[in-house]
Amino acid sequence: MKFTTRAIHAGQEADQTTGATILPIHPSSTFTQEEIGKFKGYEYSRTGNPTRKALETCLASLENGKYCRAFASGMAAISSVLSLLVPGDHVIATEDLYGGSYRIFEWYRGRYKINFTYVNGNDPENFAQAITSATKLVWIETPSNPLTQIVDIAAVAAICRDHSALLVADNTFASPYLQQPLALGAQIVIHSTTKYINGHSDVVGGAVITNDSEIQKTLGYYQNMAGAVPSPFDCWLTLRGLKTLGIRMERHQENARRIASFLRPHPFVETVHYPGLPDHPQHDLAKRQMSGFGGMVSFQIRGGREEANIFFKSLQVFSFAESLGAVESLACYPAVMTHAAIPKEKREARGITDGTIRLSVGIEDWEDLINDLATALKSAQINN
Repeated sequence: MKFTTRAIHAGQEADQTTGATILPIHPSSTFTQEEIGKFKGYEYSRTGNPTRKALETCLASLENGKYCRAFASGMAAISSVLSLLVPGDHVIATEDLYGGSYRIFEWYRGRYKINFTYVNGNDPENFAQAITSATKLVWIETPSNPLTQIVDIAAVAAICRDHSALLVADNTFASPYLQQPLALGAQIVIHSTTKYINGHSDVVGGAVITNDSEIQKTLGYYQNMAGAVPSPFDCWLTLRGLKTLGIRMERHQENARRIASFLRPHPFVETVHYPGLPDHPQHDLAKRQMSGFGGMVSFQIRGGREEANIFFKSLQVFSFAESLGAVESLACYPAVMTHAAIPKEKREARGITDGTIRLSVGIEDWEDLINDLATALKSAQINN
């Protein structure tokens, strides 16, 4: 079956008891057993739940993976992958990455003596030069947060194979609709399902997908042990959002393309970061490994915090808020929101300045969105 069909049907067969077409929510925390050691697949909802299982089945299918573990947040999903490490292990990560990922990486460095090296993900050779015999994981975001840098997944995967390291790809910005990291050689794919997968700003969740049975077992043990699992209702809402993922992504990226094209020549905009623009440094790579360019756009204004604040206060359609990937458009200020955990000097060295603005382009009418941005930019420009 094709992607959009699987998004609606994978793991979501009609209920065998009642014939209900829509998957039921199973809120039960415990399940009655027939006798010692004999039960119907479920014992306790932290260990397993039918609604969560349906979500995991669907997500694994959409990423063309065999196994999926769902978590209560994207950060819980990241924590589960880091549980594969032991003191002395080495991780290579892309420099441009979510601030929450950087925060937990540095916490693991200090508390568990895991070593981290951050590299510019634009060139696979940077990974090859940083890899050592102690490297256990290579961690990439592509497109990256917030500057939409593209990492050559297949090239980095080949380097990882040569050194027996696992490649972990955070696929949140692209969604499985636009990119398939497992097919390109990654061993683990991570999602904040809060974002495009749910798509409606009403659930916090995460997921890890893999084809490796041993990794799956370890992640399953961690999931049950740590207990950071999504509620059945959250799983049901996420499944409901998944049904329209393909349709939503098409509208997200069409709107994003129009907005990036509007921003590119604007006199108050210095730089636009969107892989769909022909002058994006990795536009051709994005065309090769993605089926579309996504709905995330970031840009630098000709000003700093004061001008950015005027811009945000002037918005009427875009909401000034954290997160991304929802049907409504969001504008974010990475320096003090999503990337505040990264020290200022490191943040600015990586290109995230006081003039950096990140847009999660929703599915509203594109003309309304552009008019909103034009008005806000004009207000900020007048102050400059």
